[in-house]
Amino acid sequence: MGLFEKVSDDIKAAMLAKEKVKLEALRGIKKEFLEAKTAKGSDGELTDEQAVKILQKMVKQRKDSASIYTEQGRPELAETELAEATVIEAYLPQQMSDEELTAAIQAIVAQVGATGPKEMGKVMGVASKQLAGKAEGRLISEKVKSILNSL
Repeated sequence: MGLFEKVSDDIKAAMLAKEKVKLEALRGIKKEFLEAKTAKGSDGELTDEQAVKILQKMVKQRKDSASIYTEQGRPELAETELAEATVIEAYLPQQMSDEELTAAIQAIVAQVGATGPKEMGKVMGVASKQLAGKAEGRLISEKVKSILNSL
């Protein structure tokens, strides 16, 4: 069962259980998936890789919104955004731990043969592709920067 079908099934379950926040988040996911399926140039199919990218974007949007709401003194709105982000994150692949991320990036640095901060672009190109869906882009970038600066 693909992510699209799983989300559709979970919407029904959330409706029956009257879980308002979960239902809102799932409806948002399904809306994004449908838009991606029917977008111009799309073949009408949504692969799980495409779905994961959409989910990552949605989580980032929710977290960014929550931080803005917190800055503006609107904790009730921030709480809703974070709750939806948590629901969406449940559909993402397991994220790498800090140790796993460090080890993976050190291996990529060795593989690329990077010797310092000047080669960040080269390392990030490979790291972004290999670690897509397994870690946030911002975390990958920070870790690459710290590893290259210590060389």
